[in-house]
Amino acid sequence: MRSQFDGLKTAARKLTRMIVLAAMGAGLSLTHAAGADANPKYAGFVIDANNGQVLYSENADAPRYPASLTKMMTLYMTFDALKSGRISLGNQMPVSSYAAGRPPSKLGLKTGSTLTVEEGIYALVTKSANDAAVVIAEFLAGSESTFAEQMTAKARRIGMRATTFRNANGLPDNAQRTTARDMATLGIALREHFPEYYKYFSTRSYSFRGRRLGNHNRVLGRFQGTDGIKTGYINASGFNLVSSVARDGKRLVAVVMGGRSGRSRDDHMVELLNRYFPKASTRGTGPLVASRSSGNAVVAKLPARGPLPDSRPVVPTSIDERIALAYGSEPAAAIARLPEPRSRPLLGKDALRAALVQERPATRTPFPEPSRSIPAAFGIPLPPAAIPGGKDLDPTTTGSVVASAAPASAPSSPWVVQIAATPGAEQAMAMLGEAKNKVGGPLSSAKPFTETVKSGSQTLYRARFAGFSSKDEAWSACAALKRNAYNCYAVAN
Repeated sequence: MRSQFDGLKTAARKLTRMIVLAAMGAGLSLTHAAGADANPKYAGFVIDANNGQVLYSENADAPRYPASLTKMMTLYMTFDALKSGRISLGNQMPVSSYAAGRPPSKLGLKTGSTLTVEEGIYALVTKSANDAAVVIAEFLAGSESTFAEQMTAKARRIGMRATTFRNANGLPDNAQRTTARDMATLGIALREHFPEYYKYFSTRSYSFRGRRLGNHNRVLGRFQGTDGIKTGYINASGFNLVSSVARDGKRLVAVVMGGRSGRSRDDHMVELLNRYFPKASTRGTGPLVASRSSGNAVVAKLPARGPLPDSRPVVPTSIDERIALAYGSEPAAAIARLPEPRSRPLLGKDALRAALVQERPATRTPFPEPSRSIPAAFGIPLPPAAIPGGKDLDPTTTGSVVASAAPASAPSSPWVVQIAATPGAEQAMAMLGEAKNKVGGPLSSAKPFTETVKSGSQTLYRARFAGFSSKDEAWSACAALKRNAYNCYAVAN
């Protein structure tokens, strides 16, 4: 009887082992297979970054919250600005009160201090610092909201068709969505478009002004050849991770979203890398994502299941991009990177970075979703830009601006109100005349004038009203302008 019983136990053990091996052969361990089915936040995606072959896909096109994976796009925008020469690694970026007030994880930057571009990059890669992400956003675009619009437009251009960004750091926002496939696209784009800066993602730790910042991505040390990219977590998303591996001529990008814990997410990522890296190819087939040059887009080769980008041009949606389309330049971006004035700093976030308006619709247009339609240069009305930060005045600067000396005809005024900055003086004056006629009373004594600001060979004209002796008068006039669908901005003169 005993030997018979022992034989039954041995057979049971063998059967159990066979079931486990079969489950692993199907693609996932038993523990993960059960967890993925029971976890509505889960999504996974593995792609061969040499030839675009999808090796694993589960819920890859289902909408998910990116959390701090958002910072991958913030870094993409930063690398793009570096590569184009708009900024340099040593540029000092001012810290606004809004940026300093972002919740952790953060560096704890103080309002009025500065952060270099390279320090910001390291802070995002290692500590995933929310305050540093906003400092970068404000430096590059004037405000976080404008930067988010630019991030979304750029995402569309490189093939991220299901992603919308609302902020620079991934803090909770119900409208900020992405997919595992889109995050893989971004991971590939970062390496293909910026090989000279991609090395930052493999940083294990960074010494920031005497403090050690350790990298949250612990898979870097667990799988040979892993060189990035980014972790992320908010309660709504679960634990997210994008990993990139380059070894022996093979390249792999893998995405795990919705992990129940950081450790289980990391374990599952390593499991996917172990399973699918041997199946990766050593031969490339050309670019997998659209070119970073908007005028020479390459059709992405990310295959099957879900919308693919095509070669038709994507209509720019940010104010900077519309102006660039119409005038062949990027005036606001160029102005934003000029050094900060040493004589009389401008108060607040200058509307020059956002209020570049050609035509004004009757009502404020909501946050735009990039779409394919006739470009603005062909006569489509452009919505007015949002005033950075949503306030008439912020006592701290959030970007660097140099203003040229005011024209001799500019009236003396303690406070002025700006409604736009345009490439032509006549256009600016026409806008001022229209605004004064429409608003009436609060602007009855206001004096319209233009003030020039130069960037290299370019000149822009600020459309401004003078004649306000106090902040309250300027704010009251600005409020009246806003009631009539004009953007405006009060500036201490």
